[in-house]
Amino acid sequence: MKTLEKNCTFCKIVDGSISARIISQNDKAVAFLDAFPLSVGHTLIIPKRHYSKVQDMNREFSSAIFDLLRVVTPAVEEATGVKASTIAIHNGLEAGQEILHVHIHIIPRISGDGAGPVHSMFKNRPQISSEKLDSMLDRIKERVELS
Repeated sequence: MKTLEKNCTFCKIVDGSISARIISQNDKAVAFLDAFPLSVGHTLIIPKRHYSKVQDMNREFSSAIFDLLRVVTPAVEEATGVKASTIAIHNGLEAGQEILHVHIHIIPRISGDGAGPVHSMFKNRPQISSEKLDSMLDRIKERVELS
């Protein structure tokens, strides 16, 4: 696996060729203000190695980004004067990931901001029977046990 990708915007932030408003970092992850914020204080946390999807990361890098998330989230909420934030990861193009480098959004939220809960994102929800839910449960559990 390559450490950085030459055409990746987030890799360019990691190597310093693109500037960013860095909040905090550790040896494997960095948190910075989103250049195109959805709310004041919108922050991104990325691994300092190029991984396209969450499942591609090793334990060290996944731990590092979530350790930083745990520390930065309350700081963002306190600094912006909010009591809540949406924490989101888009994992792949079809999920809305615009830059194919793992990144976690911390989006400060207030009542009435118009964003709504994650369930409001989906207008065409599937109707799934209990039998299909049970079958899906079994299929996912099988794959978890194999990993």
